[in-house]
Amino acid sequence: MLAVLTAATSAGQSGRPREISPGEIEFLTRHWKRPLAAQGAPPPAFSAVEGSLEPSDCGSCHPAQFADWKTSWHSKSMGPGIAGQLIEMVKTDPAGARSCLGCHAPLAEQSLHVPGLDGLVPNPVLDLRLRPQGVVCAACHVRGHQRFGPPRRDGTSPPPPGTDQLPHGGFTPSSAFLRSEFCATCHQFTPGGFALNGKLLEDTYEEWRSSPAARRGQQCQDCHMPDRRHLWRGIHDPEMVRSGLQIQLSTSKPRYRPGDRLRATLTIKTPGVGHAFPTYVTPRVVARADLVDASGRDVPGSAQERWIGRDVPVDLSREIADTRIQPGGRFTFAYTQRLVRPGLSLRVTVTVLPDYFYTQFFEALLGSGAGAGTADIEAALAATRRSAFVLFSRTIPLT
Repeated sequence: MLAVLTAATSAGQSGRPREISPGEIEFLTRHWKRPLAAQGAPPPAFSAVEGSLEPSDCGSCHPAQFADWKTSWHSKSMGPGIAGQLIEMVKTDPAGARSCLGCHAPLAEQSLHVPGLDGLVPNPVLDLRLRPQGVVCAACHVRGHQRFGPPRRDGTSPPPPGTDQLPHGGFTPSSAFLRSEFCATCHQFTPGGFALNGKLLEDTYEEWRSSPAARRGQQCQDCHMPDRRHLWRGIHDPEMVRSGLQIQLSTSKPRYRPGDRLRATLTIKTPGVGHAFPTYVTPRVVARADLVDASGRDVPGSAQERWIGRDVPVDLSREIADTRIQPGGRFTFAYTQRLVRPGLSLRVTVTVLPDYFYTQFFEALLGSGAGAGTADIEAALAATRRSAFVLFSRTIPLT
C-alpha cells in the first residue's frame, strides 16, 4: 500500500495535481493497518451513545450522513449474496471467510473468529448486531474510540481531540479522507494479488491513478461522495452512470430508400468516469441495434449486439475477453443492415446489467448446492435479475 501511495497525486490550490504528503501516507498506513484492532473499552466519561459503534447511534448527531449511508451499498455489503456464501464458508474455510470481512464488514467486532494459538478461535468481542450492517460508520471514522474525519469545510481547526465538553471528545481531522488513497484499501488488490490475464481482478485505484481524472486532480470522493454525502453511487444507479458518459448515435444520411444499406454508429465515451468502465468483472453493458416496422415489431434477422465488460467464468479461472472502455477511451458500435422494405426505423438501446456475473454465479451455486445459505442466495439471485436498466434508447425513422 505504501509504495502505491507515494506516487499518487491530487489537486492542490494551484489546480495542478498535488503529490500525497508524508503525513497523509503515515495516517493511511496506520488507519488501515489490517486486520483492524478491536476498539476496546470506551473512555469512562463516554455516554452509552458516545461509546457505541452502532450506525443508528452515530445518526443521532449525524442524521444526514446516516440517512445517506442507509441507502448506500456500504450498508448492504453484508447482504444476502455474501451472507449466504459465508454460512457454509465459515465451516469449511474460516480463514477465507474472515478475509472476505476485511472489506465487507471490516471492524474487529464484526468477525466470528480471530487468530488464536491453534488457528482461528471464537471472537470474544463479536457484536452480532454490527455484523450484518456491513461497512458501518466506525469502519472509516473510529479507531480505539477516537473519531477521525476530513478537515472542516471552512478550513478552521477544530478543538483539540480529548476536549471533555465535545461529544466523544471531538475528532482528529486528516486530509487523507479526501483522497482516493483512502478508498484503495478495499477497492484495489495489492500487487501480486489475484489476477487474470496479468490484470488484477480488482484494480480500480490503479485505473484511476492512470486516468485523465487523476491528472486533473479529481478524487474518488468528488464523484462518489459529492458535497461529502455518504452515498457512494455507482454502476447500479442510472443517473450516476449517465453523468459519466457521452452517448452519440448517428446515421450515414438522414433518409434512406428501400434497398439502401443503412450505416449507423453508436459511440460511448466516458469523460466523467475516473476508471475503466465498468471497473470490475461484475457488470456488463449491452448495446443493441435492430430494425422495427411502423408497428414497432422487430424485423427478423436485423438485431446485432455488442457488449462492454470483462468476461470471466464463474470459477474465475481465466479471462475470456475484456472490452471495457479504459479511462479516456471510447466504444464504437458500427451497425449495417440493408433496408428490405419501406416504413422501417432504427432502434438502438444501451442496457446496463450491474450484476451480470453474480446472476450466473448464484445460479451455478444453487445448482451445485448452497447448503444452509440457499435462502439467502435465492434472494440475492432474484435481486440481481431485477437490477438491469436501460441507460439509452432511441428510435430513428429511416425511410
